Amino acid sequence: QVQVAESGGGLAQIGGSLRLDCEASGSILDRWIIDWYRQVPGKQREEITSFSYTGDVTLADSVRGRFHVSRDFPRVAVTLQMNSLKIEDTATYYCRVRQWDGLRWPEYWGRGIQVIVSA
Repeated sequence: QVQVAESGGGLAQIGGSLRLDCEASGSILDRWIIDWYRQVPGKQREEITSFSYTGDVTLADSVRGRFHVSRDFPRVAVTLQMNSLKIEDTATYYCRVRQWDGLRWPEYWGRGIQVIVSA
């Protein structure tokens, strides 16, 4: 089993910064991917970043240039640094961990963490 622990987030003003951390623990395999999603009530969950065990990173257009993701070695953990925050970044952010078990990519989700950007 895999446990997903999210931390960080909170309240920031427009133009400010916040950080989110996601750590996977438990039965971690060699090939894994950690994604961050966000969701606003009434809207679909949006994938904003993906970090692979290979070091490959993808960022959604809505956050590129403002958000940065990096790994926190030696843990299986990634940090999402959110800069130049906008009102529309307000959402509940979810971390998802996927890993290749030889047959498929089972998923493990965190509980979600709140980010609020105010004027």
